[in-house]
Amino acid sequence: MHKKLLSVLLMSTALLTAACGDDDATPEEGVDVEGCEHLREGPSVAVAATTTGTPPAVDDNHRRYDITLVSGEAGHSGAVSFAASEATDYVLYLGADVPVRVTDASGAAVELEESAKGSASCTEIKGRHVVPLTVGTFTFTFGPTASSSVSLVVEEASHEGHEH
Repeated sequence: MHKKLLSVLLMSTALLTAACGDDDATPEEGVDVEGCEHLREGPSVAVAATTTGTPPAVDDNHRRYDITLVSGEAGHSGAVSFAASEATDYVLYLGADVPVRVTDASGAAVELEESAKGSASCTEIKGRHVVPLTVGTFTFTFGPTASSSVSLVVEEASHEGHEH
């Protein structure tokens, strides 16, 4: 009886561990897996970027934002806004290799901590940018680019306390 109970307990523990992901994964890999999942599967929200006026808002709410860019002489470009509710590093995952610039509410540039054209986690990630943000509203400006749209997922880099 004790051996069967121990077997059931060990099997349950193994299943729970598998369901929660790889404990040996680095925090970067964990957040990349999350970003990849949302780039691939959504859920998605269509957004039309703007080059004038108040940009539409995006969030770090486990959504893929499919952003339509504005056509111009230099190519396609456009901006969206993001309200950071916590002072932390955020990761911007892009589904296309599109330049991105981040500015604060006063228009001052916010330096990206790191940028890459992909991730080992999946091929859907065409741009991966880590940006330190304070609490406040920021503008993400995309382009100029030949692409008429870009998909965006925003995740907290720490990725602690994640819930879908």
